[in-house]
Amino acid sequence: MVSKEERRAALYQKIKELGSVSQSEAVNFPCSAKATVEAIDKGFRITVFSEEDCPGLLVAILETFEELGLDVRDANISCSNKFHLQAIGENERHADEIDAQVLKSAVLKAIKNWSHSQQ
Repeated sequence: MVSKEERRAALYQKIKELGSVSQSEAVNFPCSAKATVEAIDKGFRITVFSEEDCPGLLVAILETFEELGLDVRDANISCSNKFHLQAIGENERHADEIDAQVLKSAVLKAIKNWSHSQQ
């Protein structure tokens, strides 16, 4: 039987591999994405949008979620011609240590770091 952590690690590795494949085939250009974070009943609603295709950005954002201990409970993602992510995340283990502003700052930093890596 495979544990939840093992499944998560395997899925995360697949996402990283897919991101690296799509990034290697794409033209490198910076992405100007906008992010909003809203506190909701038991977590956060995170929205990231860009008019441009942003290969590899999803992986950068998911890595940020992981660093913060944020568990994604639901997500809608579109990466064709434009980038759009809407996710519901919870941080049950450290609920009092993270607020919407901290999360938004971390997501914006991930976008900025990813954008600089594309130049």
